[in-house]
Amino acid sequence: MTTAEYARLEECILARDQIGAAGVLYGLFKQGRSLTEITSETVRIHAPYTHVPYHQRLDDGVVKFVNNDHCLLSERVGLPLSSMVRPELAMLPMAQTVWYMPTGLDPWNQLIGKAPGHYTRLYDIKVNQSPPMPQAHWPDQAPEHLDGPLPERLNHWLTLVQRGEVLASYRVFLGLMDDVPNRRAVLAHLAFAGLIDVQDRMLHNRSYTTGHKSYRARATIELGEALGWDNAHHVLYAGVPDMAVGPRWHSTYEMGCNIVQNLLDGRDRELLLQKEPLTPAEEAMLVDAIVHQREPSVIAAIVALLKAGRSPRRILDAIQVAAAQVILDTGEPNNFSMAQHGYEYCNTLGWFYDTFEHPHRLKLLFVAASFINHGSEHQANTPGNGRRAITSPPGADSLPPAALLARLTGALLALRADEAVDLTAAYLKAGFDRAPLVQALAEGACILGNDPHNQELGLSLLEDYRKSLAADRDHLLLACAKHTGGHRKYGDPLECYRRFAEAFDLTER
Repeated sequence: MTTAEYARLEECILARDQIGAAGVLYGLFKQGRSLTEITSETVRIHAPYTHVPYHQRLDDGVVKFVNNDHCLLSERVGLPLSSMVRPELAMLPMAQTVWYMPTGLDPWNQLIGKAPGHYTRLYDIKVNQSPPMPQAHWPDQAPEHLDGPLPERLNHWLTLVQRGEVLASYRVFLGLMDDVPNRRAVLAHLAFAGLIDVQDRMLHNRSYTTGHKSYRARATIELGEALGWDNAHHVLYAGVPDMAVGPRWHSTYEMGCNIVQNLLDGRDRELLLQKEPLTPAEEAMLVDAIVHQREPSVIAAIVALLKAGRSPRRILDAIQVAAAQVILDTGEPNNFSMAQHGYEYCNTLGWFYDTFEHPHRLKLLFVAASFINHGSEHQANTPGNGRRAITSPPGADSLPPAALLARLTGALLALRADEAVDLTAAYLKAGFDRAPLVQALAEGACILGNDPHNQELGLSLLEDYRKSLAADRDHLLLACAKHTGGHRKYGDPLECYRRFAEAFDLTER
């Protein structure tokens, strides 16, 4: 029976039937099917159809950006997020994923009006036909096994990625994954290939990678580990081919390579062993340089901290605080793209540092800092943004914690982002227990739907808050409130939650 129900789920998703797909999914929830099983099946369903042949279209002389890995990213985040919310909401992140999935298929044809979905609403493209079957732009492949030492094989794979040989690089990667004793090094290089691919400018651009390949690589790795690699070929199909899809930008990473070689004498291994934290004054100095100064000052600040014996991982904590400040400085909903992607890149790099002992991760500090510095410059020169004072809302100082959190939730779901920041600040100032605040912010991130990538962004800030040793790590909670309440929404952002609440007899918020 379950096999038939997953076939019905696939049928609804491929027919772009959101309501039908949600109904099948709720039935699976009520049967008590496991989250990992449902995750595996949903990845299998969308894996062929969320790739593109290229990440740009150039129609009528106008460049348009095209990408869609939001289904995969949301499935990855649904696993940890399910444990951060109340038990009755544990399946809501997956519900948001499946609600979005019919709109996330075949984004390439969406851009030319041949298929409905996320990009047709983004660019206001009219679709004057019944939904066709989504197109699979890259067919699945069998492994290709190479001889030779592991470093040579990894270099060959990355060269194929750089050359844009999508299917050849995918076949080689599948063969590398069959080398089980070396699998961890192979996965580290997959993440590395994503992290080095970041565009080198932002202002007046609408076509960029914004670090998405690194997020896709992370989702591939974490989902594969959750499902077990013997049962995760479809996860590799969903994630790996995109590493070689163009365009590819490596110039910012080249900058990091040259800095480490020329200014730090190529001492990656030695500097990565440093454990000394930043002082609060040093953290404030670096945050100010990233948010308010030009890139040469940012580079000089990080080089000075490394030469002074400071820990690269703790420097990254400070870069995350700067990234959170860029979110807080964002105003209008349409302006969040650079701020949110910059933060997610810093979050992914933190995960990379904590997960793998990759030899080149020091260089990526400079990529992250440059990303946030360019993002801050972008926001400062885009109308509708700017610094605002955080003030306590009327009556907030006298509220007990539960009432304050209820008011915060109301502000988040009503999309009053600045009020949500002020209420979060009031809660922090009062010294209340942080755990209920983190839960309230996590629930806000997954209740607001219509593009579940945004629940991943909310989780990124909460995840780093739990790990950060920065003196000003509370900025991450403030930025989570700002992003959840403020980012661009599509359609009715509470529609999926209302249907979920009705299906499971929850009290509607």
